Amino acid sequence: MEQSAFGDLIKANGGKLYIVGGYVRDLLMGGNPKDIDFAVAGMTEECFTAAFPAAIKAGKSFPVYLVMVDGRCCEVAFARTERKSGSGYKGFAVQYDPAVTIEEDLFRRDTTMNSMAIDTETMTLVDPYRGAGDIRRGIIRATSPHFSEDPVRALRAARQAAEFGFTVADATLELMRLCRRELMEEPRERYMTELRKALATPRPSVFFRILRVADLLDITYPPVYALIGQTQPELYHPEGDSFEHSMLVVDKVAAMTVRPEVRFAGLMHDIGKGITPPEELPSHHNHDAAGSGVLNGFNRFMTLPAVWLQCAKFACRHHMRVHTMKQAKKIVELIMELSKNPLGIDGFNAVLLADAGNLPGFLRHYDKILASLRMVDGRDAPPGLKGPRIGEWVLQERIKKYKQLESELANDNLP
Repeated sequence: MEQSAFGDLIKANGGKLYIVGGYVRDLLMGGNPKDIDFAVAGMTEECFTAAFPAAIKAGKSFPVYLVMVDGRCCEVAFARTERKSGSGYKGFAVQYDPAVTIEEDLFRRDTTMNSMAIDTETMTLVDPYRGAGDIRRGIIRATSPHFSEDPVRALRAARQAAEFGFTVADATLELMRLCRRELMEEPRERYMTELRKALATPRPSVFFRILRVADLLDITYPPVYALIGQTQPELYHPEGDSFEHSMLVVDKVAAMTVRPEVRFAGLMHDIGKGITPPEELPSHHNHDAAGSGVLNGFNRFMTLPAVWLQCAKFACRHHMRVHTMKQAKKIVELIMELSKNPLGIDGFNAVLLADAGNLPGFLRHYDKILASLRMVDGRDAPPGLKGPRIGEWVLQERIKKYKQLESELANDNLP
């Protein structure tokens, strides 16, 4: 059915239909939102189901129905209030009845830019908490002190700051700090959900910087927090400590690729520096090797996607040594390893460029070299070779192939 007919039928049954959620926010920000959610006020659930018998109930703790509107499957919820009754995001007592107004429903939401609605009858904005003004000013502001009752809202506010390029109001930062104790009790999967979304933003560093200011970074993403204060040689890193460097790198990688596993690899490439003993600073000997162990610990703390781990470990191990690699055997082994790693040449190059600003010559000609190396495989081995000896023969033949290209690489004139 069309939205106008949907609203008319709700009105005929004593209710009022509103568009709510991110659709309203994105519309005001000049976007072209696709998904649309509705809220119904002044109508009982029984009356709604009688008027729309094809609606499918989806909500458990409170009624949410799926209804086809303008050819799209839309969520329709009833205006409700929430009262804190326990810890975490599930610790709420929900009240929904016809007496709950849209203004009361919007009051329970996290930030002002998410606490707006559109009256579908008049298509006018309902904005009791001045969310439109905060959007114009680029500010993320808590709708009410109830913000801190759901601790994951703190992560969401930091992530949306990175997503929209907004700042977080000082009073909201204080409310985020109040989330610390309950946030520690949340399932780590919720940390992972927000990390995924943060890495998809134009500047992921904003997410981590805001969590740092709100005193939440250490409990949510400990290896990133551990980089703070880990000084580096100023000659090579005038930007500051290892945290500052990693923030610069992840943003540069984000400007080059949308792939989350590559952005994560950029974030993690120097993660081994977080465990360098104070007496060794500003040097970070073997931090590239130490990174894999830190990543394993991070994975125990919060289960990471396997592909992310593979990419990050490769970046940790090789982002330094690749610039000084001269021995043909090492170069061949690295190229073959990279050819099997999901990071890929484009991903690895993005991390290297973001980190050091340049690439070694053999990586600039990776495709040509790899094609040459792949001309040799175990099926070409001389008769009589068996087991590990076949692998050694293949390696030596590939080294010969690489050396045939070495002079051209030195002149950097491969077509």
